[in-house]
Amino acid sequence: MRLGRAAALGAWGGGVASPAARPAAPQMGLGWSSAEERRPLLPPAPPQRRPQQPRGAAAAGGPAAAVPVAVPVRRLAPAAGRVYGRRWLVLLLFSVLGFAQGLVWNSWGPIQNSARLAFGFSGWDIALLVFWGPIGFVPCFFFMWLMDKKGLRVTVLLTSSLMVLGAGLRCVPVSDLEIRKKLIHGGQLLNGLAGPTVMNAAPFLSTTWFSPDERATATAIASLLNYLGAAGAFLVGPLVVPSPNGTSHLLLGSEGNTEHIKDRIEAVLYAEFGMVSLIFSAALAYFPSRPPFPPSVAAASQRLSYRRSFCRLLSNFRFLMIALAYAIPLGVFSGWSGVLDLILTPVHVSQVDAGWIGFWSIVGGCVVGIAMARFADFIRGMLKFILLLLLSGATLASTWFTLTCLNSVTHLPLTTATLYTSCILLGIFLNSSVPIFFELFVETVYPVPEGITCGVITFLSNVFMGVLLFFLTFYHTEFSWFNWCLPGSCLLSLLLILCFRESYDRLYLDVVVSV
Repeated sequence: MRLGRAAALGAWGGGVASPAARPAAPQMGLGWSSAEERRPLLPPAPPQRRPQQPRGAAAAGGPAAAVPVAVPVRRLAPAAGRVYGRRWLVLLLFSVLGFAQGLVWNSWGPIQNSARLAFGFSGWDIALLVFWGPIGFVPCFFFMWLMDKKGLRVTVLLTSSLMVLGAGLRCVPVSDLEIRKKLIHGGQLLNGLAGPTVMNAAPFLSTTWFSPDERATATAIASLLNYLGAAGAFLVGPLVVPSPNGTSHLLLGSEGNTEHIKDRIEAVLYAEFGMVSLIFSAALAYFPSRPPFPPSVAAASQRLSYRRSFCRLLSNFRFLMIALAYAIPLGVFSGWSGVLDLILTPVHVSQVDAGWIGFWSIVGGCVVGIAMARFADFIRGMLKFILLLLLSGATLASTWFTLTCLNSVTHLPLTTATLYTSCILLGIFLNSSVPIFFELFVETVYPVPEGITCGVITFLSNVFMGVLLFFLTFYHTEFSWFNWCLPGSCLLSLLLILCFRESYDRLYLDVVVSV
């Protein structure tokens, strides 16, 4: 057991155990890692020098001159994994970057009426501004390849630079509205290209920097802050930007004319550009790819190459099961949330109330998700049980909401309180399942790199969301079929998880090999 652990630690930094003590291991994935990542972090141990024989004994031709003296070489025992206090700074920088990406992506939805008046946006423009987020996932496998080959620092710097450039394009003061709209669309596209990193790199970061009893918590914080940023846009936009009728809380008696609304929107754009630039500067100053010493055996172990990883994922039936269990309900819920105001309009719920429902469902999902992840860290091996609880709650909440909207048939009470409660509970159950799913994916397909695994399933989720929105363009006069997609997808996911046989290969390596 100790020899296997020494080999893993030697693969991370080298020099921990002598070459003679390290067993031969398959060199998986070395073709996709940089020379800098393979360079030993610790200097090699100095060679043992054999003490010289006394000259008198050698001249006498005694036995000592003919037989060399064997000097035992003391071998270093493999040191335990080490965690560093700076891991929380790395987690904070990455989480704030994800928060900013979600905030910039959702800037226009909550203020769409004001944006139409100030910049002449059409309904298609507003929909496209939001849709640049899923479109940004088209090159997601490039970012996963970059993370696997160059490490987290290069990927984060490229991602944050795209966000800075995108936020800057939205602020270019051009008088021609057509050119200004194109610049805004280009900025949203560049911000969407940052989505694959901020939404997929959380398990990679937690494995690289955190010990096994902190990994799920770190994954939850890093992945859910992006959702929290999108929820923050529901507050920032309507509170700062006045609506066309001049009812904003911060209007302070000023007329809600077009120029004033445009100035307030530009103030929001400049503030978001400043925030993204500050985050990029902080990451440029300090965001290391990995700590000096690995926090666990799993972090030090070599992973499969990029090509072999895809072969392993596509041939693993258990992975395909949980990939569909994640992608179908989360994709349907993302598309459903994007048109929540249209769905609630027939039941006389205003756009403002629909925005507050979306806000509290995301905030509640973030809080519950972090709490569930912390519980998973304390009691290991319970990921499947937690997902069964969350998906059961999501199935019940979505069924409640769907039947409530059909109150003419079911005669259930249709009130603002029931709609608020069912929608918020649905968001809490589904959003909080994201980090638990991520951890279960990594445990199931280890040693496939974390970024590649999460990139595949997030890409599938966006595909299902795109397909659903595509059908919505043809069947948009009646939404009962869309509502029934929610409980159907949640029930299917629940059945897949129920039939899934869980395994914890990464956790087994950390617990058993470390002993």
